[in-house]
Amino acid sequence: MNAVLDRNQFFVKEHLGIFKAANNFDILDPENGQVILECREPNLGMLTKVLRFTDYKRMTPFDVQITQPSGALLLSVRRGVSIFRSNVEVFDHQNKKIGEFRQKLLSIGGKFELLDANGQSLCWLKGSWTSWNFSFDQDGKQLAQVSKKWAGLGKELFTSADNYMLSIDASVAGNDPLRALILAAVMCIDMVLKE
Repeated sequence: MNAVLDRNQFFVKEHLGIFKAANNFDILDPENGQVILECREPNLGMLTKVLRFTDYKRMTPFDVQITQPSGALLLSVRRGVSIFRSNVEVFDHQNKKIGEFRQKLLSIGGKFELLDANGQSLCWLKGSWTSWNFSFDQDGKQLAQVSKKWAGLGKELFTSADNYMLSIDASVAGNDPLRALILAAVMCIDMVLKE
């Protein structure tokens, strides 16, 4: 597992854009503001770009590449076309599947089950219907939480950029693949639930 995943806090900053098709994020160290990871959609097809400006945006496929600033691939977060619910797969730097997220239908606030590569349930990602707060829960214990950070009225009203703070509990071991899945799940919050 990559050492950058040993951190317990990540600030996820979406790139500003009024008319943008691709989703691009930087993941920063919240203590010094330094970019530690970059999240990009480099292989966005023309049809997908067009559909991103329509009501079908939530159904479009995505392939977000999470890389180090040097360009070295860390994770890929992928989803095909989604009609009713999203199934998102996560792959490591060698294109080996490490897990997936299955969206629960008819949940208030949004809910995903996080599964390992063998389809075994690891935890649940649950959203609050009253706010932009999300938690990763395993048998009643909170493993991590995501909260939206206010970007200011101008940015919130006139752009589609969102910022999130991800906090992972120290009880999740540094070499646990669950850390990579939790980080990847932040992309699902924005692209599946909040777009």
